[in-house]
Amino acid sequence: MSQDMSTHEGASDDLALSIRGLVKQFGDFRLGPLDLDLERGTVLAYIGPNGAGKTTTLHCVMGLMRSDAGEILVGGRRNETEHPAWKQDVGFVGEVQGHYQRWTVGKNLDFLSRFYRSWSSERASELAGRFDLHLDKKVMDLSRGNKTKLALVAALAHDPDLLILDEPTNGLDPVVRSEVLDVLWEYMEHGDKAILYSTHVLSDISRLADELVFLRDGHLVRRTTKDALTEGWRRFSFRWSDESHELPAIRGGHRQRSSAADHEVISSDHEETQAHLGELRAEGVQSTRLTLDEITIEILKEGHRAGPA
Repeated sequence: MSQDMSTHEGASDDLALSIRGLVKQFGDFRLGPLDLDLERGTVLAYIGPNGAGKTTTLHCVMGLMRSDAGEILVGGRRNETEHPAWKQDVGFVGEVQGHYQRWTVGKNLDFLSRFYRSWSSERASELAGRFDLHLDKKVMDLSRGNKTKLALVAALAHDPDLLILDEPTNGLDPVVRSEVLDVLWEYMEHGDKAILYSTHVLSDISRLADELVFLRDGHLVRRTTKDALTEGWRRFSFRWSDESHELPAIRGGHRQRSSAADHEVISSDHEETQAHLGELRAEGVQSTRLTLDEITIEILKEGHRAGPA
């Protein structure tokens, strides 16, 4: 099959990544069926606990693992391992890197440059300098954090259209994590790139992500914009002293706690919950915003019951 024949006729130019009906089975674990689109100009945080299927998804996208069913288009081209030209437009940072351990950082980068038409040695050197990554040091002597820095330099030096990042800030100190996010912000500033960023911690992605997808037990349970998520969720505390009736389930509520007449409810729709508490004539109603980390915990606790947003 030629490169042109591997291009999907119905693919949208606005999509950096399109996944349809992806399925991968490992013993009792099943990922999918999974449908996911990523538009250019978008940073999509792919969120879930360890074992949810995040890395499996990314490995299927990158052709490191063969899916059991489904279709994956990268920039409109099928991610066929037999015809890897599509990889020219992708940068990948995974948990395990394939660098030559006895080679220096510089020799590894020089070797990789031969595989990418748009590789920039100047860009690679500039990024290595920003990450304080010494080009003359052997990879085997690098810390885990510095190996991650090398992977990021390798992923960005050919200016790909799509970045696939699997927990890229693991092992990095807060200063370097901040620098990495600055680099990713610059990468996105022209609006024609896209990032799929897998993580189970939102503190490093909260200022970068446009949308968030939540994965649990191999299934997508919710997709939403970051702003809609943080705007909708609230924690309410109130008193309800009607002893003749049991407190009903609060509309918009995801979890309720009670201690005598004092109550607390976590709500994903604060306006609906506020109105319902008014109808119940609840007393001393107070609400506070939840952090992204707190919201993530609530959504993943709900699991499949959360449904699509």
